Amino acid sequence: MQVIPVIDLKDGEVVLAAGGDRSRYRPVHPQSSICEASEPIAVVEAFLNLHAFTTFYIADLDAIEARGSHRREILKLAETFPDLTFWIDDGGPAVAIPSRGNLRPVVGTESQRQAFDLSGGSAILSLDFKHQRALGDPGWQRFTNYWPETVIAMTLDKVGGHGGPDCALLSELQIRHPNRCFVAAGGVRNRDDLRRLAEIGVRAALVASALHNGALTGKDLENL
Repeated sequence: MQVIPVIDLKDGEVVLAAGGDRSRYRPVHPQSSICEASEPIAVVEAFLNLHAFTTFYIADLDAIEARGSHRREILKLAETFPDLTFWIDDGGPAVAIPSRGNLRPVVGTESQRQAFDLSGGSAILSLDFKHQRALGDPGWQRFTNYWPETVIAMTLDKVGGHGGPDCALLSELQIRHPNRCFVAAGGVRNRDDLRRLAEIGVRAALVASALHNGALTGKDLENL
């Protein structure tokens, strides 16, 4: 099981999710037990002090909501941490930043007006769901041949919540598409949740709150 820390960017700072309601997202400091600041570089450093993570997921919330961009901050992270890989979701069909070896685009279905072919490329697909409803063009669900190898199952209403991941959805996806590498996103609370995900064949999970509140410790991560 690979744990991928989440960096949500809003108004120049890293924010902590709250039940998927982006209007309620607030800077991670002082909410976080591991961060002493909310600047992106400081938060990545805090995560690395907890565990030797190799991959991070970044959601540029301003870009996703079409009210700005964190392009400069993202490029600075890529330059500062050249040995890390950053998955970038900026709401577009491709990231609006220059291609770099340690940046990979994430295409989220909630932001796309129509489905298009991502197979064979470097992009990661995020299948976005909210209240048990698939978001975006229905073609993303119908044309599964468009899917790349790595697919995030993002349950937005569970992000930053305490209800646990949507194991039923993830199990169904895993059974129907055994050749895809699914990444759980939304609701992971602790090590037990990660165990349950592993039991149904999920190989990775995006996590933020459980790292910030101490429910997932460095020792937990070493023993996964």
